[in-house]
Amino acid sequence: MLHKCPFCRRSGPKTDEERNTRMMKRVEANDPVALREMGRRRYKEGNTKSAFGYYSKATELGDVGAHFSLSDMYHEGLGVEKDEKKEVHHLEEAAIGGHPKARHNLGFVELINGRDARAVKHLIIAANMGHDGSLVALKLCYRKGLISKENFAAALRGHQAAVDSTKSPQREAAESALEKAETARVAR
Repeated sequence: MLHKCPFCRRSGPKTDEERNTRMMKRVEANDPVALREMGRRRYKEGNTKSAFGYYSKATELGDVGAHFSLSDMYHEGLGVEKDEKKEVHHLEEAAIGGHPKARHNLGFVELINGRDARAVKHLIIAANMGHDGSLVALKLCYRKGLISKENFAAALRGHQAAVDSTKSPQREAAESALEKAETARVAR
């Protein structure tokens, strides 16, 4: 049985050409997720200028993932000039929108700039969202005395609660089905 779109109830695309046609239709309709995905594709192809354009349009439409991708581009200077202010702006927008890796990266920006208390707050928030890397960073902060034992323990509990909240039999069945579908697609 083919996957059906939860919005339009159409069967999933059978070919890459059909997938691309549907994607372009969504891009033309200014779907922010489609714009971000198209930016990701262009980025992987090495077309950073086009990727930047798609990501920028998606951020105008409020896509937090696109904000995070732009922050990476500004950080690395890929397709754009390195710009720490723009990097931080896009990290902040993504973090406000609930992007855990953006929150994690903001914590490291604050650590680099010597604002340890702010850094720890960002890392705690990211850990409470289930971000594993932030938990590792908090362990290091605990060893350096930047976070109290109580706050570290609370972050551990918050991280575990976030991880546990994502577990369900339905999610595990869906992940298994996706893995099987991907294996079948690659085998074609």
